[in-house]
Amino acid sequence: MANLVEFVYPRSLRHLSDQLSRLVAGRLWAKVLVAMAAGIALGVAMGPSAGLVAPSVATVAGNWLALPGQLFLVLVQMIVVPLVFASIIRGLAATEDPTQLKRLGLSVAGFFTVTTTFAILVGVTLASWIRPGDYIDSAVIKATLGSRAVSTDLQTAATTPRLEEIPQTILSLLPSNPLSSMVESQMLQVVIFAIIFGIALLMTTPERARPLLEFLGSLQEVCMTVVRGAMLLAPIAVFGLMAQLAAKIGLEALLGMAVYVLTVLLGLGVMLLLYLGIVFATSARTPADFLRNTRDLLLLAFSTSSSAAVMPLSIKTAEDRLGVRSSIAQFVIPIGATINMNGTALYQGVATIFLAQVYGIDISTAGIALLVVVAVGASIGSPATPGVGIVILAMVLSTVGVPPAGIALLMGVDRILDMSRTAVNVAGDLVACVAMDRWIVSETSNEDMRREEDVRERRRAVSGEDVIVVSPEP
Repeated sequence: MANLVEFVYPRSLRHLSDQLSRLVAGRLWAKVLVAMAAGIALGVAMGPSAGLVAPSVATVAGNWLALPGQLFLVLVQMIVVPLVFASIIRGLAATEDPTQLKRLGLSVAGFFTVTTTFAILVGVTLASWIRPGDYIDSAVIKATLGSRAVSTDLQTAATTPRLEEIPQTILSLLPSNPLSSMVESQMLQVVIFAIIFGIALLMTTPERARPLLEFLGSLQEVCMTVVRGAMLLAPIAVFGLMAQLAAKIGLEALLGMAVYVLTVLLGLGVMLLLYLGIVFATSARTPADFLRNTRDLLLLAFSTSSSAAVMPLSIKTAEDRLGVRSSIAQFVIPIGATINMNGTALYQGVATIFLAQVYGIDISTAGIALLVVVAVGASIGSPATPGVGIVILAMVLSTVGVPPAGIALLMGVDRILDMSRTAVNVAGDLVACVAMDRWIVSETSNEDMRREEDVRERRRAVSGEDVIVVSPEP
């Protein structure tokens, strides 16, 4: 049976990037920063530090101010699973050489695993060295948030499975009920199911596969329509969320968290330097050239806090600005938006060590090793939605015996950190594209692929087709 990739060409997700480009041109990131500052100012004025508003009134006002922000988060979370699922399958169908698919998949998985592990090691090292928890009054925190630690047996909790348990562990990664995995946002299982589904689709005749690919293309367009609507709320969302959080914890608590925030940002800066080094080593691009060509995308990712929401612009940037082959970009970007969460992994490491210092808990070497394993696994399987890092952190803290109640201390500064780590996550996806484009050699040049795609785009403009079927040469 003929292979699907030889005959069927689904339209790239990049064609949905126009609306996102307009948001960049409209300086959405600047509006978000202004809204953040205004929200903090209003929240401090309503909070316990200023005492201008009664606590009960401040709580009610904060809840209403945060409503647009909560709506924004829900809208983005709503579309992540269908958008990623459809994009992975269509990205697989865009692979120009099916024989290299296995090598590409293994290379991408290895790259993401190594860089994610490095990220959390950077976070743990910086937090242990700077010790941001020493700058917080732990007595006040314990009295306010509680200090009951979760009992953890390092011999049984999240440890490496024994030899006889490995087969069952592998089977647990496969979704026996894909719909349940989608409902519960178990993204690693969703990705695995999408890859299996996509590979099976590659082995199907074009006549059978085309209707499904067209349906998935329509699903992408619907999801991006929701994203564009959500983006209009971004500045208002950030304003309301920051006002609510600042009103709850007050100015003093925010200032006391400054060292923790700087520690995370320093770690993210180290990861960005690593990425720039990888780009220079694999493509000879200078750091200034890479940042100049990706600046707009990174600012949009910073504004939205969702690597999935900016996927169309990520693909377009990788192809047009960085010269990555379309087949590589369409494969790596959707998968990277789901499992390449280096910024999130680094944040988990810093936050865990920080809260352990606040509560006076000494995490042993075995605990640190366990933290690395759990954080890497949790980051790889996390959905690419705003605020997901806080949700994952609760599980990581419980694993190493740190009171999850300490998460409340982090909520006040999580918005700026969430935006920053999303930008780093997206930068990591682009770097992976550049590296894979260099490592996975193709017989067809990038210029020839672009010319062929231009021909198909002209055909689409006339016929309105989404998925083009090309008959093989005799």
